[in-house]
Amino acid sequence: MLMPKRVKYRRQQRGRMKGRAMRGNVVNQGQYGIQALEPGWITSNQIEAARIAMTRYIKRGGKVWIKIFPDKPVTEKPAETRMGSGKGSPEYWVAVVKPGRILFELADVNEATAREALRLASHKLPIKTKFVKREGDFEVELGKKRRGMAEQLAAEEEAAAAEAVAEGGEEAAAGAEKDGDAS
Repeated sequence: MLMPKRVKYRRQQRGRMKGRAMRGNVVNQGQYGIQALEPGWITSNQIEAARIAMTRYIKRGGKVWIKIFPDKPVTEKPAETRMGSGKGSPEYWVAVVKPGRILFELADVNEATAREALRLASHKLPIKTKFVKREGDFEVELGKKRRGMAEQLAAEEEAAAAEAVAEGGEEAAAGAEKDGDAS
């Protein structure tokens, strides 16, 4: 079960979940993932159940990344306890998830297998999710995700290939001159 090793404060307020996820909303480690469509709390037990469902289906074939971590304690007071006498003790841990957040990622499996594995995992979660694929290749440079790098990289590779051909042509000409000198 996932939980922090140590925390500064044992109890937290509930807080609010406003807006969409600003970070963790692109698939960047695997090829496929599931994305949250609504806000919610996902407990460490639900995360573990989803992980087990995925790994059992892919039969150790691929790699799984858990992209959320339960770092918020949820407290409960004991049953049949009168009101007052302080806040209850922490009972379990949850991950706060906003819409757009990637929850799990998969790699090294085909798309049909990934879809089914992530569908099984989504049934273990208390929020609506959708299947997403990695959007092209992008580079992470100085902490900024730059999209559209695929075209730029392809152009640079073509230029490098053209230079290699030009250099290869010069080397062939130089080699022919050396052969002519030898004869």
